[in-house]
Amino acid sequence: MKHFRVSFVVTFVLLVLATWWGYSIGGLAGAGQALFIASVLSIMEISLSFDNAVVNASVLRNWDAFWQKMFLTVGIIVAVFGMRLVFPILIVSIATGLGLVDVMSLALNTPEEYSKHLTDTHAQVATFGGSFLLLVFLNFLFDQDKELHWLGWIEEKLGAHGTEGLSNLLTLLAVFGCMSLVPEAQKLSVLMAGVGGIAVYLSVSFLSGLLENEVGDPSVGDVVKRGSIGGFLYLEVLDASFSFDGVIGAFAITSDVVIIMLGLAIGAMFVRSMTVFLVRKGTLDEFVYLEHGAHYAIGILALIMLVSVKFHISEWFTGLSGVAFIGLSLWSSVRYNRNQNAAVEPVK
Repeated sequence: MKHFRVSFVVTFVLLVLATWWGYSIGGLAGAGQALFIASVLSIMEISLSFDNAVVNASVLRNWDAFWQKMFLTVGIIVAVFGMRLVFPILIVSIATGLGLVDVMSLALNTPEEYSKHLTDTHAQVATFGGSFLLLVFLNFLFDQDKELHWLGWIEEKLGAHGTEGLSNLLTLLAVFGCMSLVPEAQKLSVLMAGVGGIAVYLSVSFLSGLLENEVGDPSVGDVVKRGSIGGFLYLEVLDASFSFDGVIGAFAITSDVVIIMLGLAIGAMFVRSMTVFLVRKGTLDEFVYLEHGAHYAIGILALIMLVSVKFHISEWFTGLSGVAFIGLSLWSSVRYNRNQNAAVEPVK
């Protein structure tokens, strides 16, 4: 439990703040409501982001101590305040043309209007995040160096014949598909958002290549495994892609931006703790298919985000689908370990 100690302390502090905020607005009834909503949001964020923690751990476990500490300290500050508060405000500012201070005032004083502006940008944000996450999944699926295949020969064949170019092509086609689903007025902005998601992924790959000391043609996977500013940015963009969908979903529960930030911040802290736990305990080495399950969960999340530009999909379905893949990968890992142990046991 030591890995979760800080998260429990932060949870207590943030729930006290949420209660105080609710009391300052609506008295005892407001305090109780704020406490309940903040708790619900934190649970929702944890359920939506468990696969994020697994992927973070799969990358962090091979980083040196400095970059691990950077991500788990500076990174959590960016995740809590940057992605859950500043990033949505920045999105609304760009969409409306208002200044950041004006948008902040809008969020605090007229949260319903702020929520509407944020929801109006959902198609663009979903296409951006969906295209980035789809590339993460496809490049894992098409990894020719992957030795263990969860789906057996199907995954092995895809890995043998897939390339980064194919990943980019499929993602670009998915972006064009999203563009065909939205009204005429949104087509250009959705296309630009999707291309932007692809560009960010490729930019991180390029930055990683500049930092690669080995000879060859490096990719994101080559460098983020060691730890670098490229890997740090990769995980931060990954977290942004996960978190913004949670921010949008939170407005279906409450329009109070302060309660949303506090509730999602609690969830983000527990995701950090789960990441640390998985790294320190070597869980990914013990459960060999857990990383596979997390990437397939990312793949289904990417598809859900891309489809959501037109069709509403429940946040609970999104979270449960990710949990299902994680659960199946754990079960497969246990079976794999049993088979391995049975194979090495001496015959009596």
